[in-house]
Amino acid sequence: MKILTNTLLVSLLFMVGCAENKSKSKSELSANASENIAYKGTASITQGIAKTIVEDIYSCERGRKTDVGEIVSTDGKKWTVPAVTHYTDDSFPFATDLNNECEGKNYATTEEALSHFDASNTVEIDTDGELYTAYIFADNYFEMYVNGVPVGKDKVPFTQFNSSIVKFKVQKPFTVAMKLVDWEEHLGVGCEANRGKSFHAGDGGMVAVIKNEKNETVAVTDENWKAQTFYTAPITDLACVSEEGAYRYSKNCDTNGGQDGSQFYALHWELPNDWMKAGFDDGNWPKATTFTNKAIGVDNKPAYTNFTDIFDDKGNDAQFIWSTNVVLDNEVLVRYTVK
Repeated sequence: MKILTNTLLVSLLFMVGCAENKSKSKSELSANASENIAYKGTASITQGIAKTIVEDIYSCERGRKTDVGEIVSTDGKKWTVPAVTHYTDDSFPFATDLNNECEGKNYATTEEALSHFDASNTVEIDTDGELYTAYIFADNYFEMYVNGVPVGKDKVPFTQFNSSIVKFKVQKPFTVAMKLVDWEEHLGVGCEANRGKSFHAGDGGMVAVIKNEKNETVAVTDENWKAQTFYTAPITDLACVSEEGAYRYSKNCDTNGGQDGSQFYALHWELPNDWMKAGFDDGNWPKATTFTNKAIGVDNKPAYTNFTDIFDDKGNDAQFIWSTNVVLDNEVLVRYTVK
């Protein structure tokens, strides 16, 4: 009888435990559903850390890891983070170094860097086109197209910070389209270890100057470019984001990060087809948001400061651009037509 009583007691305890777990599971699902309802936008939602699928696509002695991951959103879609890139695609040319500490290309002047440029790296779009030179500093990574043709990609996906030269031949007018990626150490949540926090939100920023054969500036990055975001993270509260037409805002979201990112959310939008081509309609995209050198934090980076004669020319001062949120928006497309 004592044995039977103990057995019944164990069974009852097991049933109670199952009921509590079931109740907790429903509560958690209810909370997640409530948070998802709070989000009224068009993005797919993921939560937590992505699965690493490729490690270190580039290695630098004092650089951060350049891994690539995958994560599935609540609507069943699979997303590559921090972005789908052509970094390992040999058909997409690398840009030439303006400055690259990782590979010992510590050029002190624009003239020194140009003296090492191999003319065979010039991309010919139009055989009778004019020669143009683009100077680019991107935090962290870029892929550049002209009229839909790949003309250069960043050699260093993450850090150390570098800058680049891209030369191409084309007729005017021509359209520059770039994919910009703020790489991440913690895949899927847009974070890196920094400033005492394991999950510190990273930030982006890109500046570019384009000159013709006469060394005349024909374009600089400014508010006249278009910029649209396609990956935003980390998000701690989905209610903080909003959309107005094609405008995707995360300006009211917390950017403090923390020590544990397992519950952080991310928002993902699919890239439109032919976004890099001249005929693509970007009319409803927001104008690029501009940022100061101080906001981006480049005053201690030789890849930028060695070339202020280019980037900070008093007559044609290029500005850092991004989408509306340089901290949380991690994959951004920008476009501009040179007329």
